Amino acid sequence: MDRLDWLEDKAQWKGLNLIGMVESERDTGEKVTVERRYYISSLDKQAACFAQAVRGHWGIENSLHWSLDVTFKEDACRIRQGQAAENFAVLRHMALSLLQQEKTTKVGLKAKRFKAALDTQYLTKVLIGNEL
Repeated sequence: MDRLDWLEDKAQWKGLNLIGMVESERDTGEKVTVERRYYISSLDKQAACFAQAVRGHWGIENSLHWSLDVTFKEDACRIRQGQAAENFAVLRHMALSLLQQEKTTKVGLKAKRFKAALDTQYLTKVLIGNEL
């Protein structure tokens, strides 16, 4: 929506140019679900620019989530008490980043994680980089 004169507190949103909504439909064969997501943005009021930004955001988000789930089985994690879930999420993100930065072993992230669990020298290489 590019007409924002109705928004009373628009001045508090520095650079606000648009409010957008994306409706996505998912058909699993058995069930169709529709989800609406709303965005506020400082992007130009171009639908194509907005669509590209949303697709880019979700592409990165889906890729990261997939990597975390495959490498660390994040979806199966049942940690729920206090701040533990958030703390473990931070640790998983850090570990994923370190594994991605380690380039000497040409295997997948899950295999790198397993190798680091078995080989303390490789684990050290992952943690401090290629300075060994």
